[in-house]
Amino acid sequence: MNNMVSRPYPLGATLNNSGCNFAVYAPASRDIVLALFASDGSYTTHSFPSDYAGIKHIFVPDIKAGQHYGFIIQSSGQSHYISDPYAKALSGPLTYEPPFNSEESFTLPKCIVVNDQFDWQQTTSPHYARDEMILFETHVKGTTQLNPELTESQRGTYLGLISPSMLEFYHEQHITTLQLLPIAACMHEPHLLETGKVNYWGYNPYAFMAPDPRYADNDAVTEFKTVVRELHKAGIEVILDVVYNHTAEGGENGPVFNLKALDPRYYLIHGPHFANFTGCGNTVNLSYQASLNLVMDTLRYWVEHYHVDGFRFDLAATLGRNGDNFSPEAAFFKAVAQDPILKDIKLIAEPWDIGPNGYQVGNFPFGWNETNDKLRDIARSFWRGDSGYLKEFATRIMGSRDLYSASNWPFKLTVNYITYHDGFTLQDLVSYKHKHNNANGEQNRDGHGDNRSDNYGVEGETTNVTIRSKREKQKRNMIASLLFAFGIPHILTADLLSHSQGGNNNAYCQDNEISWLDWQLTPTKQAFKRWVGKLVEARQTYMVPFIRAFSGESRNHNRVFWRRVDGELMEMDDWDKLSCVALHLGIGDNGDELLYLINQTRAPARFTLPHDKIQQWTIICDTNDIHNHKPTTAEKERLQLPVSMSILYYHPSKK
Repeated sequence: MNNMVSRPYPLGATLNNSGCNFAVYAPASRDIVLALFASDGSYTTHSFPSDYAGIKHIFVPDIKAGQHYGFIIQSSGQSHYISDPYAKALSGPLTYEPPFNSEESFTLPKCIVVNDQFDWQQTTSPHYARDEMILFETHVKGTTQLNPELTESQRGTYLGLISPSMLEFYHEQHITTLQLLPIAACMHEPHLLETGKVNYWGYNPYAFMAPDPRYADNDAVTEFKTVVRELHKAGIEVILDVVYNHTAEGGENGPVFNLKALDPRYYLIHGPHFANFTGCGNTVNLSYQASLNLVMDTLRYWVEHYHVDGFRFDLAATLGRNGDNFSPEAAFFKAVAQDPILKDIKLIAEPWDIGPNGYQVGNFPFGWNETNDKLRDIARSFWRGDSGYLKEFATRIMGSRDLYSASNWPFKLTVNYITYHDGFTLQDLVSYKHKHNNANGEQNRDGHGDNRSDNYGVEGETTNVTIRSKREKQKRNMIASLLFAFGIPHILTADLLSHSQGGNNNAYCQDNEISWLDWQLTPTKQAFKRWVGKLVEARQTYMVPFIRAFSGESRNHNRVFWRRVDGELMEMDDWDKLSCVALHLGIGDNGDELLYLINQTRAPARFTLPHDKIQQWTIICDTNDIHNHKPTTAEKERLQLPVSMSILYYHPSKK
């Protein structure tokens, strides 16, 4: 084989011992040339001698890893720099001085030729089963930026995530899966750059394969691979939040960074306009082969070369659209299902977008887990004291089987959550009745309006001991409901530290103390952090066997009883009358049992406990107990204080 002959595949820049092959799909850019940049910013251009089905390709000898490159097109008679959609690294963080034009395009960071070799030191992924997963949503910078135990150079970086202090934190909190907010290179929207802000969350992709240089000390590629390797050594999986529904090129009048110039068919177009099913100015058209190839190649790259364990897909309904219509039979889903690299990794969908029929909860194909906003809304309303939610709260605790049949668990387990990056933190959920997003510069018009939150008497921070005590108990109620519901729990790392964003429920542009986690914990915050850590451990010990028993073929061989306070079984009319209920679960005919004592009312409730097997119940959680000390026991009855819940466990002794 001649290593000097150019090839159309793979796309992007591919090194060998003789040089580098460059290939770009550019059917709309006949005048495109390859530009190789020197360290002083000067460049040489190279015309593409070969074209295959719209793919321009060239082999350039003697190119080494670290070479800066890009492409140049002609736009309105001017040279215009565009990046490689398959770029694996960028020379610096993305920004520009608005307005964006052809002259400004040359100030953008350049693409870098990468050597994919890395010493993985024979580490392998922990490969946790889905029913063992607890997702901890984490922002690379925000999690470590203010941690005083990190060195200055570690704070806010990829490597900060694997500092001894952070690894100890993960161990203490029993964290086994980190779900990282987008780390693919992100460009900031023009309106943010004009006001001196950035897209802090990272949901505006510029290059799908390149780790964002703003979190790197020197080399984003090597540093992020190091992070994954060391997290795997520590027994921690890495899930990437990825954005394939739109790109940073905005609408038809937005900037031209790459795809627009290469082929407008990358995007879904309605007549002369871009379809905007994402609210971000464009919609990537995955029914178009080149777009589908780009996404699939990117996903494989993250798995093969970064060893990530799975993906959470932002606004994933867009990925299943063929034109305007969503279908679980869409090309993207079929492509993933047959892919030998991707079909065995964790796939989590945010199952909606803002296009027609965009709410698709429960409609993704087999093998996809979906984030389920129903438990979020119902648990918030229920614990706030709203009436009429008991029946649906029960449905959500049992795994939303109206949407996700237990016959398909664990591969179709719901992903339950109370808080997500977009919305109130847990601390703000119990501290604010209204959103306070003025710092975003949009007159508080942005952000979700239906928060189902409460302040319990005072908006924001307070010194009132009674109010603060109520807030802490409500936080415990929410976390207990989440961790002991059937499904995959999703928790904000920010919530472990009781972080407040001052009532901002859309802090996407706040790269500052609003979003950076405050590690200076009060005794109350320390107590809550320890409480959650213990409950996470308890969930893995006690709840996982029940999820497994209630999944698949064994799902109907178990016991489920809903009981009144007096211990008798609930009747149909009780669901509309009562606000206190006990959920009694048993594995098989004579296996382990769990008992949930749920008191939504503002009065104490004395529950009669099941005693048919002379059960001595171990109390593994009581949301009234701020310390969650070693488990105590109960028999026959238990007093449950107002607006709280307990979870009890019984293990039958073997005779």
